[in-house]
Amino acid sequence: MHAIVVGGGIGGLGAAAGLHRVGWTVTVLERADEFGDVGAGISLWPNALRCLDELGIDLGEHLAAQHEGGFRDRRGRRVTRYDTAAFERIHGRPLGAIHRRDLIAALRDAVPAESLKTGAEVTEVREDGLVRFTGGELQADLVVAADGIRSPIRHALFPHHPEPVFGGSTAFRGVTKYPGARLSTSFDRGTEIGVLPLTGDDVYWWVSYVTEPGNRPDDPKKYLQRHFADWHDPIPALIDATPPEAVLYHDLDYLGTPLKTYVRGRIALLGDAAHAMPPFLGQGGCQALEDAVVLANAVSTEDTTEAALERYDRERRPRSQKVARESVRMGKLGPQLTNPVALKVRTALLKALPAQVTVRVGKEITGWRPPRLPRPAPPRTP
Repeated sequence: MHAIVVGGGIGGLGAAAGLHRVGWTVTVLERADEFGDVGAGISLWPNALRCLDELGIDLGEHLAAQHEGGFRDRRGRRVTRYDTAAFERIHGRPLGAIHRRDLIAALRDAVPAESLKTGAEVTEVREDGLVRFTGGELQADLVVAADGIRSPIRHALFPHHPEPVFGGSTAFRGVTKYPGARLSTSFDRGTEIGVLPLTGDDVYWWVSYVTEPGNRPDDPKKYLQRHFADWHDPIPALIDATPPEAVLYHDLDYLGTPLKTYVRGRIALLGDAAHAMPPFLGQGGCQALEDAVVLANAVSTEDTTEAALERYDRERRPRSQKVARESVRMGKLGPQLTNPVALKVRTALLKALPAQVTVRVGKEITGWRPPRLPRPAPPRTP
């Protein structure tokens, strides 16, 4: 059985790794000249770490487990402590963080090198599994459309479905060296700033705030330095230490109208192509990895590709769309909150929550367990 995966990001490579693991021949078509991810860091919650286990991927020293953290106001005053030890006891896994390039590299290494094609822009995908791209065409038993939030394949399959919408906030991101940084999320009116330690003294930071779409400053770094210089340490220092060309900027768009199905013919939508969501739960990449494992399990246990895709849609669409709705809701209750009275109420509620309670929030999302995938047979002794 042959699968074509369109897109070489987290979801696409995760799907390719899963399909390869269950015995399928896989071809990954990536339109860029090399596999990589324009991005900074990513949080990996226990649900995603379990998916990586099923895919046979060990992140090793690239994964940074978070051991302490909390929520603060802009002046650095603690609002509530995040009990990472209790979190790990509940889930059996820590909250992890990794540079996106390292995650992409690990996923890529789980796929045979001959299966990876770069500089291959897909021009047509048919429901019968025919894929045309720059350089040729291929026929597949399954096509995985992991081509991102602006998915051309999704648009071709569902031309009347609304395109992604602006989520109300814009975001800046970066990675820089800063020894000793600790996990933190800081709030102010319509603003969230996160600090997420990676390995090797790297720190991933992000800033999101409520604004109009497309309101891009001419010099993003100078803009951040001007507007966030009075926030608590180490936020100004992190911004200062990041090279201007390494400061990323984008509006936070998402798929506001849920799809009625993730499949059509032999095609399965996966990751952002299926359920692009705001980042306020840190679940975008995690949900793509869930998609990948469920799809691999379905094709390895169902009698036909049609039955496998029906099951994939039945299992993944309700859950991923629920997580997307929760991400929108979390944004409105947290970083997008602008009413001064509501801000005071939220802060008071967070302060009243015991640390052991905060780590249970969202447990039904982060506690999800993937289906099992086959393990490679041990080598035979002579």
